[in-house]
Amino acid sequence: MQVKLRLQRFGTKKKPYYRIVAATTTKPRDGQFLEIVGLYHPVATKTDQYRIDQEKVNAWLAKGAQPTETVRDILRKAGLWKPFADAKEKAKHTRVLKTKAAKKAKTTAS
Repeated sequence: MQVKLRLQRFGTKKKPYYRIVAATTTKPRDGQFLEIVGLYHPVATKTDQYRIDQEKVNAWLAKGAQPTETVRDILRKAGLWKPFADAKEKAKHTRVLKTKAAKKAKTTAS
């Protein structure tokens, strides 16, 4: 069961606001969710557009939750995505180096 950080729509026609929620991929957009991690109000001023609980977001990302593109952009604006992306990139780089070293060792052993 995969968990995504995604938007749940509320508000009226042409005046939307969203909750940022952790939800399983099998549930509908406005259906059942696991936890509310923030709010996004696109109509508000730039300073009041989003409120995010940093601890909850980091906990879900550490557990393997994948944010949607829109949520990822919101996290970037809030400054919460860069530390996680840097750690992910570092882990990927380490995996690549280990694979290259294993291939090199295999070729020299032959």
